[in-house]
Amino acid sequence: MDLSSCASWLSCSKSESVSSVTAGAGERRAAVTEVSDPQDGGITTVVTTGPGPSPASTNSCADDVVPPPKNCYRLVVLGSARVGKTCLVARFLGGKFQESYTPTIEDFHRKLYRIRGEIHQLDILDTSGNHPFPAMRRLSFLTGDLFVIVFSMDSRETFEEAIRLREQILETKVNAASNTTGLTRRKTSPQVPMVLVGNKSDKEMRTVTMDEVQAYVDTQDSSCVFVDTSAKKNYKVDEAFYQLFVIANLPQEMAPNHHKRISASFGAPCPLPPSAPSHHVKKYHLSVKRRLSDACGVVTPNVRRPSIRTDLMIMRTKTCSLGDSPGNSNSSPVRWRRVDNGCVLQ
Repeated sequence: MDLSSCASWLSCSKSESVSSVTAGAGERRAAVTEVSDPQDGGITTVVTTGPGPSPASTNSCADDVVPPPKNCYRLVVLGSARVGKTCLVARFLGGKFQESYTPTIEDFHRKLYRIRGEIHQLDILDTSGNHPFPAMRRLSFLTGDLFVIVFSMDSRETFEEAIRLREQILETKVNAASNTTGLTRRKTSPQVPMVLVGNKSDKEMRTVTMDEVQAYVDTQDSSCVFVDTSAKKNYKVDEAFYQLFVIANLPQEMAPNHHKRISASFGAPCPLPPSAPSHHVKKYHLSVKRRLSDACGVVTPNVRRPSIRTDLMIMRTKTCSLGDSPGNSNSSPVRWRRVDNGCVLQ
């Protein structure tokens, strides 16, 4: 065998080994992005390392449930300790309520929707009421697209904390945009979709009245609303999230009672059912009630919280976006672009 033949053989062997390694990495990634959970009916989910769509997969079914970047949103739940933040999230995701209290450090949830043929992804960050990590709380302010601030109707201190949280969110976003762009601080604050939730409205002893909360909200911009709820009685929980999605220009079908909750059978390749063929869908012939009935959503189990590096990249892009588009940041739905394994705003 001459020297040229040896070189040719070595190059072919190297190419084959690289291809096999690449294929192996792809298989491992696919194994991570599709997880089956025997609980809750064995819902199969798509797990990602970022707040946006999961990495591309060779599985056509997995690609079918990956939302487009423009349909990825992050909701942050804030408030004092013991006001019912986690109970509201549990009601929203599964209609459940737990009597016992367990302090929350930080919980991350993801819900996928199919609404009028499009996939939407909602990431929910349930934060701690004790704020053990101020830097992480500030990061949640900057990476959040819409906010639920919870207080208790029987505790004036929690209402005052809710007001402080709203002001801190707006101030943090404005200061970050000013520092990033090098511009002077704008006189008007950005409009951030936000709902003040007065929980525990079933309590007889109230130290906060609905009139004074509404009076405060009336002094704010149109992106802030107030809803009194009771997670224990499941009173107006759906209304709180519905109002939030309305002011955020998101599909109203994302609210709990406006779509069908799907529990995929164990071993199913997709968390959501396949979309109907386009020739079978005639939106202009469907009534509003029928359109809502076609919407469905599923909570993805075992989803991982995005890395701090991903959140920092999101924060940087969002603060630049705030500086580039003064005025109303709520005029259009959230826009994302792909970055590594996640998405950031564009």
